[in-house]
Amino acid sequence: MSLALTPARRRTAAAVLTAALLVPLAACSSSDDTKKDTGGSTASGSAGAAPQANLTVLAAASLTDVFKTAGASYEKSHPGTKLTFSFAGSQELVAQVAQGSPADVLVTADTKSMDKVKADTNTPAVIAKNRLVIATGKNNPFKVDELKDLADTKLKVVLAAPEVPAGKYSKKILDAQKITVQPVSQEPNVRAVLSKVELGEADAGLVYKTDAESAKDKVDAVEIPDAQNAVAQYPAATLKDSKHAEAAAAFVAWLSSPEGQKILQDAGFQKP
Repeated sequence: MSLALTPARRRTAAAVLTAALLVPLAACSSSDDTKKDTGGSTASGSAGAAPQANLTVLAAASLTDVFKTAGASYEKSHPGTKLTFSFAGSQELVAQVAQGSPADVLVTADTKSMDKVKADTNTPAVIAKNRLVIATGKNNPFKVDELKDLADTKLKVVLAAPEVPAGKYSKKILDAQKITVQPVSQEPNVRAVLSKVELGEADAGLVYKTDAESAKDKVDAVEIPDAQNAVAQYPAATLKDSKHAEAAAAFVAWLSSPEGQKILQDAGFQKP
């Protein structure tokens, strides 16, 4: 029996060999095409889409509620991106950055805090503004109507510590009106001030308007006239050491987009 291959058999063998060689090449190409983002994350596959990554965002305590909402919205519209938030007083966040804690984005409640770590951040952009109000117990049982009422020594007043942005703003407006307040405590962030009032451990405290709005079922907010108030600015910046620089920049840009701004303003923040 002859073992020579006929022309038809030779063509069949060549086709089988070619197919076998192409399979691993296609697999390698597919694998390589998915790894495009800085830090080894995978690209979304659509033109202009933000790269996928697990991002750590250090954010001022007063952004707690709104950033949880914003984060959920962002993750929904950017499949494959995961946002992990760490909330604290801006001074604590700045200390973390200075100590080299791994993170991708920093958002503070004042520009001075951000300036302290300018060597570690890229150019910041102000994403929102805020104002102070006087938080009181529900139905304002002590009838606090204006800033000067906080000078009453019979009133238990709590303020944010002087090194905290909310504490700095509070000192600024009280000093401007020549009002002396003797707080029963000075808290490490504005949310701790709000908590004291919510729990009845303080009769009144100075917090951001958005904080009072987030707890409106437990506290009342006494407005402070603009002429006696201070404007808080929230700058956001990516960190230079981020391993997901492109994805971090996309999230910071989104905060200034119409979608991001609507979420911030619906929560009571003002336009930047």
